[in-house]
Amino acid sequence: MIADRKDDHVRFAAEQQRHLGGHNQFDDVTFVHHALAGIDRSDVALATRFGGIEWKVPLYINAMTGGSTKTGAINRDLAIAARETGVPIATGSMSAYFADESVADTFSVMRRENPDGFIMANINANASVEKARRAIDLLRADALQIHLNVIQETVMPEGDRSFASWGPQIEKIAAGVDVPVIVKEVGFGLSRETVLTLREMGVRVADVAGRGGTNFARIENDRRGHADYSYLNGWGQSAPACLLDAQDAGIPVLASGGIRSPLDAARGLALGAAAVGASGGFLRTVLDGGVPALVSQISAWLDQLEALMTALGARTPSDLTRCDVLVHGDLRAFCADRGIETRRLATRSRSCSTTHETVGGTR
Repeated sequence: MIADRKDDHVRFAAEQQRHLGGHNQFDDVTFVHHALAGIDRSDVALATRFGGIEWKVPLYINAMTGGSTKTGAINRDLAIAARETGVPIATGSMSAYFADESVADTFSVMRRENPDGFIMANINANASVEKARRAIDLLRADALQIHLNVIQETVMPEGDRSFASWGPQIEKIAAGVDVPVIVKEVGFGLSRETVLTLREMGVRVADVAGRGGTNFARIENDRRGHADYSYLNGWGQSAPACLLDAQDAGIPVLASGGIRSPLDAARGLALGAAAVGASGGFLRTVLDGGVPALVSQISAWLDQLEALMTALGARTPSDLTRCDVLVHGDLRAFCADRGIETRRLATRSRSCSTTHETVGGTR
């Protein structure tokens, strides 16, 4: 049953988070410290704008779950936390609703608990335009996520095995709905080639959703019993790699996958993301501590992100793209192989300063 699968996903995802640790490629990104770069906290604003969307903060609760009694309760708690902190939020895949309308409330509870918030419906790339509209209508959604999950489907025992229709279907949905369409991966990353293709399809925004967070190859392997696809557990590109790969691709990108802290959020924004999303860590918090714990965590993240921006001299999230960053380790090697120049990132504040001086008439 779909409900059982959704409960399995939550159980395995939470278990991953409780044992998550060590290095991910956000650790390969460091800010160059300029001791006189700081500005006044009162001059910092967290609002972000991209692809016809305006958010008060550059942080969102990304797609997780729905489709069973247990996951409906989780969606209720996530929606309350989103309401209390003002962050946008996405539902999990609504395929369960299309198969059985009796589970509609496990998704629509998000709008009931968060009537004025920014909510994204989530569907798979096989969905018809009619289903996409149903999902949007059920939630009165402000945007539509379409998730790409070829590797998850491949490992999933009951998963899809036909993917050729996904591209044409995404193009039809993007043209056939009245809200912005955001195409996202589920933890394996979007390459530059994929982002460029999405742009040509009329997609407004791409969420790179890279390796480093919840690992759905591992989750589906755990569900198989024999874990015979375990060699795919490390598949894909990280969010930082995808952000660097997608520079100047022509559409806004969001960063999710492996966001563990406000520092990771700042790193993602500095690499070009318009906003950053988290799911697994927030799931663990709400399961272990309930709504108050998640509200406290998100509030602390927003406060600390603003503090970091103050220290770095970034008045807006987009200003972080002017901050100098160093790229190390495996991430630097990825960039070298993909022909991505990273040295300029280490001194880009100089060119910004020169531009500002020229505009201001001092030169």
